[in-house]
Amino acid sequence: MTGKQTESRNPLSDRIDTLTTMQMLKVINDEDKKVAYAVEKELGNISLAVDGVYQRLASGGRLFYIGAGTSGRIGILDASECTPTFNTPPSLVQGLIAGGQKAVFIGVEGAEDDEDACRKELEERGFSKCDAIVGIAASGSTPYVLGGLSYARKIGAFTVSLSCNPGSEISKIAEVAISPVVGAEIITGSTRMKSGTAEKMVLNMISTCVMVKLGKVYGNLMVDMQVSNKKLAGRACRIVSYSTGCSEDDAKAILKESGGEVKTAIVMIKKNTSKEGARQLLAMNDGIIAKALGV
Repeated sequence: MTGKQTESRNPLSDRIDTLTTMQMLKVINDEDKKVAYAVEKELGNISLAVDGVYQRLASGGRLFYIGAGTSGRIGILDASECTPTFNTPPSLVQGLIAGGQKAVFIGVEGAEDDEDACRKELEERGFSKCDAIVGIAASGSTPYVLGGLSYARKIGAFTVSLSCNPGSEISKIAEVAISPVVGAEIITGSTRMKSGTAEKMVLNMISTCVMVKLGKVYGNLMVDMQVSNKKLAGRACRIVSYSTGCSEDDAKAILKESGGEVKTAIVMIKKNTSKEGARQLLAMNDGIIAKALGV
């Protein structure tokens, strides 16, 4: 067995194949409980990552996640959730996976070993020093990720590594290294389990905190959402009503007047102004409702 913690054998599950269903679930659940504590120990580095990514995005840059296999899919998942959740353009947060779109659904043999592939994909997307990148690899040694991070660091982009092996190869390249130590997996080497859970938690933290800082949230309300179906239309009405104290019927009417823009509707009510006046206030205050309201 290698020296990588993600590849070591877990003594707590070494007879999992002989356990009852409930016993198996208990072992997995007990190990999963440890993941949040491992992530907690990395909050200082996650904070540095959030601030660095925010600075790039606030200045017009973009965020890229790069990874292979499970790590690549988790990056794509977090990136794809930003548009429907925070109404961002699809280009703002992007996920790249070794092997391309096919690899999202089917393993592409050998794709992760191509160190030049990620660089080429980044170049094709116009990646520059204005952008930020998070290289995700549970092992910390995936060539695809190493190549992408090395290129990003060379051109001056903001670089973050996310690995479950402290002192990994990718952590030595990145400006900020996030390394939650989750320990050996339940099934040896199956990093879709605890390592994957840790990766998803960290990416959720990064994207959510960055979006909050960009003004996509008011209080704890998701105010820069896309009202694209009945469920979300109802949610938008409740958000406007809750944040302003108006009735849901009034919220619905103002939302219609605002063109379905939740942030605009809130400012219209709070400042007793027109749609144009609310939009202007938001534009003058970086789209942040609290600043537009002077609070």
